[in-house]
Amino acid sequence: MASVPKDKPSFHMDPEEFRKHGHEVVDWIADYYQRIESFPVFSRVKPGDVRASLPTEAPLRGERFETILQDVDKLILPGVTHWQSPNFFGYFPSNASGPSILGDLLSSGLGVQGMLWATSPACTELETLMLDWLARALALPEQFLSTSKGGGVIQDTASSATLCALLAARERATKFESNRRGAREALVAYTSAHAHSSVEKAAQIAGIGRENLRLIEVDDQFAMKPEALAAAIRKDRASSLVPFFACATAGTTSSNAMDPISKIGEACREYCLWLHVDAAMSGTAALCPEFRFIHDGLEYADSYCFNPHKWMFTNFDCDCFYVADRRALIQTLSVLPEYLRNQASESGAVFDYRDWQIPLGRRFRSLKLWFVLRHYGIEGLRFHIREHVRLAQQFAKWVSDDDHFELAAPAPLNLVCFRLKSGDQANQSLMDSLNGSGDLCLTHTRLNGQFTLRVCIGQTNTTQRHVEKAWRRIQEEASRLEKK
Repeated sequence: MASVPKDKPSFHMDPEEFRKHGHEVVDWIADYYQRIESFPVFSRVKPGDVRASLPTEAPLRGERFETILQDVDKLILPGVTHWQSPNFFGYFPSNASGPSILGDLLSSGLGVQGMLWATSPACTELETLMLDWLARALALPEQFLSTSKGGGVIQDTASSATLCALLAARERATKFESNRRGAREALVAYTSAHAHSSVEKAAQIAGIGRENLRLIEVDDQFAMKPEALAAAIRKDRASSLVPFFACATAGTTSSNAMDPISKIGEACREYCLWLHVDAAMSGTAALCPEFRFIHDGLEYADSYCFNPHKWMFTNFDCDCFYVADRRALIQTLSVLPEYLRNQASESGAVFDYRDWQIPLGRRFRSLKLWFVLRHYGIEGLRFHIREHVRLAQQFAKWVSDDDHFELAAPAPLNLVCFRLKSGDQANQSLMDSLNGSGDLCLTHTRLNGQFTLRVCIGQTNTTQRHVEKAWRRIQEEASRLEKK
């Protein structure tokens, strides 16, 4: 056998090079956070600008790492919308923090593929423990603990959690026959007219169909009407359809409306529907006892989810998904080829989280949760949640006290929906002008058919001065546009 020449290049980055460049990347990230307020919050590039600035083909020969990092500043940063800016008030936040980033770095370094307990026991067991830690910290019903018949798992997003819940509900309703022969029953699902679009997408993917998803009327606070839900269920049953699933929302995307889970749960229990509760952003608030009203009635739920990557300083992606009966979920999603069989799985003593999700593979996401929970502690997380809610309530008062503006919806937590009284076009112009200025980012919705501005206060590093500056800029820009 021919020997390999000693001077033959490996093309790999050796450990010492990795150490050197790793320090450079950490320094770059730390510097980025120090200078983040110097960037316009919304990217100002035009469609195609970033691609046009890059070569059309990959390099034949490898380039110096320093050159690559320089191009991040030169070519990539101009095309970034700075979600981590304390002046980002749009959508719902997608938060990062130092301990979360470092936990994610460690996860990437370990490179674990945690599809089975056997493929990395620590990946599975830490995840189970983190979901139990959070269930207790949020005061979730006992049914969602791993020590009961249920348990939790980390999904990528609430969209995936909703899909998994809907699939499990479909199988339970069809006695697990739909997976074998396809869904033949005329299944019908229900959610609020203000629910997240992921419910509609899940109905499409699961073969239920958009026409079989009922969007239930909301009340004057934009929360689902339980009596309208019950009436819709009765009507469908009378038409020989099969109601099987309902999704309630604790904090809708449009207005942070709180669906009445208790009343919805009573209807679901009476008519044997699976109840899924989506608390994607607002669920984090329940770390504080005074905000746990958002979970009233959660004991009726078959499944529940919230996103630490929205308001718990844990970088994307990280959704905590809980089920009251893990057997229903596992039986729905499990497929067991020979190459995945192993003694630990067959013993029944372990969780194989591949059976709790759509994909087979999974990352070691629980590390970043572990880092965040240990760094902040529950007290530290509560401090920031309470401060964000306080700032939002102050912002809402400023809106109420200004004759030019009005509140468009209740503000129970950290989202304020408001608008200029002068009409849709004025509000559209105000939003476009503010976002174009680079000083802040806010987004919109439509409530009662009217264009409505949204300010969500939940970014990791947002403080009093950022909220005061945002309100001052909103007032100044509204005044300037009025004079045009």
